[in-house]
Amino acid sequence: MTEETTSRSGVLRQREPDVAPDVGAIELFFDLVYVFAIIQLSHYLLEHASWEGVLQTAILFLAVWWGWNYTAWAMNWLDPDHAGVRALLATLMLAALGMAIAIPDAFGHRAGLFVGAYLFLQLVRSGFMVFAFRRTLMGRNYTQLLAWSVFAGVFWVAGVFAGDDARLLLWGAAVVIDYLAPLVGFALPVLGATKMSDWPLAEGHLAERNRLVFIIALGESILILGFTLSGISLTAPVVVAAVVGFATIVLLWWLYFSYRLGNVAGRLRDDVDATTMARGAFAYAHAFMVAGAIVIAVGIEQVTVHPVHHATWTMTGTVLGGPALYLVGNIIFNRARSGVMPRSRLVALVALAVLVPFAPMLPALALSIAAMAVLAVLAASTGELRARRSRSVRCAS
Repeated sequence: MTEETTSRSGVLRQREPDVAPDVGAIELFFDLVYVFAIIQLSHYLLEHASWEGVLQTAILFLAVWWGWNYTAWAMNWLDPDHAGVRALLATLMLAALGMAIAIPDAFGHRAGLFVGAYLFLQLVRSGFMVFAFRRTLMGRNYTQLLAWSVFAGVFWVAGVFAGDDARLLLWGAAVVIDYLAPLVGFALPVLGATKMSDWPLAEGHLAERNRLVFIIALGESILILGFTLSGISLTAPVVVAAVVGFATIVLLWWLYFSYRLGNVAGRLRDDVDATTMARGAFAYAHAFMVAGAIVIAVGIEQVTVHPVHHATWTMTGTVLGGPALYLVGNIIFNRARSGVMPRSRLVALVALAVLVPFAPMLPALALSIAAMAVLAVLAASTGELRARRSRSVRCAS
């Protein structure tokens, strides 16, 4: 890292070249609030089983994810053992908790709390980074990021005072602005855009942070399954549905940590820019993968409670849509890392799509077994054991 890209501020990490910095204890502590946020999101989707509810859940999730994502990136440069950084993370954690508390009524009387907490999280963090990197290239980068967050904030705040339909549109526009910003390099009039190479990144640290948050999402599935089973009679169909749901969670974990196509430690090709790769593989791809884990959790709850009922379209959307979201994210992840689009994931997506027309004719349990079977075949054909035998062979399977 050069003198031009860093400051001598004591809040910054002292990094060794080619050595990924450790994940600090305060970063793990910060993630705890996202256990609650993910539970709130899954419950919101369960209680708003309509197209409008799906769109609302998506907007809420994307805001929650962007708050976590930008914090994970910031901690790539900040020293987790510095008292000021720890105070910052604790403050941001409180804001994230406010977002999570507001989720059930975010499109109602707690819209102000949700937006206020989200904007506080985004603006305070970016402002801190501008100060930490003052009079450097990274300081300019974060100033431009801050400007885009303020621009999106106009739409977030306007949505608080708008009616229901207008709020959905305004917040949707705010999400588009937030997610578009990195793709255009936080471009501003006169100043132009920031190049991805101007964001010196320790890719290994960010990979570990994303692994941890994905585990949190899977843990939420376990919590939902456990709470569901503790409140209903353990009939034979319920037990089978629970076992299928648990197996689905394990398969998702297996696929995520696959040596060939998952998020495990590995060396990037020399021609791959680490920061450009991280933007696609972590900021965007993991949004799909974490969302997929959340939707799968909702599907498991629905099937476990009603295993012998015929699958509704809502249930079909969660049971098949959750794995589909994960696979889309995994395709984006591998495309960003290696330039390869895994054919096996595309085939699995087609298999899930083929099941859709038949879903209303099937009992919920049968549909769940079919979705699990698609993941099982995928894991067996491209999973960890096979990948161990061929780690040195680059392929697009």
